[in-house]
Amino acid sequence: MNEQMTIISKTVLKDCLGLQEQETFLVVTDDSKKDLASSLYEAGKALGAESILLVMKEREKSGQEPPSSVATAMTQANVVVCITEHSLTHTHARKNAAAAGARLATMPGITEDMFLQGAISADYSKVKELTERVTEFLTKGNNVRIQKGGYTLSFCITDRKGIPSTGMYLNPGESGNLPSGESYIAPVEGTASGQVLIDGSVAGIGRLQSPLLLNIEQGRIVGAEGEAAEELMNILGDSDGRLLGEFGIGTNDKARITGVVLEDEKVYGTIHVAFGSNNTFGGTISAGVHIDGVVIKPDIYIDEQLIMKNGQLNES
Repeated sequence: MNEQMTIISKTVLKDCLGLQEQETFLVVTDDSKKDLASSLYEAGKALGAESILLVMKEREKSGQEPPSSVATAMTQANVVVCITEHSLTHTHARKNAAAAGARLATMPGITEDMFLQGAISADYSKVKELTERVTEFLTKGNNVRIQKGGYTLSFCITDRKGIPSTGMYLNPGESGNLPSGESYIAPVEGTASGQVLIDGSVAGIGRLQSPLLLNIEQGRIVGAEGEAAEELMNILGDSDGRLLGEFGIGTNDKARITGVVLEDEKVYGTIHVAFGSNNTFGGTISAGVHIDGVVIKPDIYIDEQLIMKNGQLNES
């Protein structure tokens, strides 16, 4: 057992999730992440919580539901951490646990390096402040335009609510990623049109060696070019997995591009788009898959107001 990991885990559980003595603390993990999950489990015990470690078979892709027994246990805990290879963030299990009052953090794909440095070391009070300001831009907006490398993607966000993932989940029902720092929203289905150049990383694929160009019509990917194109399209499948489901903006100045989207999509100066399910945060797509792609240093317009220039946010 890595003692430093347990120390950091205790800090995360206290500062980001407010774990208290006698609370029920559930760690959900899979075979590939159970060693890291054990540090959280031990930290929870050290803090006096009733700690439980559940190990399940690794999911096949992000957005796939856990077993029903795991989902039920999630609804019965005060604090839940999901430390798995593939993300449980955009699942009904996560949504139902939050609705039942759990304070919940998901850590898909997290590595020991990410535990010890990078985004996890951020000042989360500052991350929270910036994230909430950016979220307000999204909630008040109607139309988004992404420009990068001569390509443009536009879509509507009218009447959709921005979601702040602040890294601090201290009240019943609050949930999000850890490490965190992003504002995101579900674009109106069918409204996206244009092209977007993904040049950071893609969930399930990793850091890109060369850019990936996606062609989108009526909200759906209709073509992809680049070394990772075929692999991405295979992950998304032939149905609703190819629909644009999310637009997000990174707000964590300590986050790095590592090839693990959990951290990559939080990097200040990046945005991300995701394809597949968004029905857990205000959209209507239920695809059983949710795959993010990160764009480095784009220009972003909301209702023709330039809010990001070459990755630099206009925070006013």
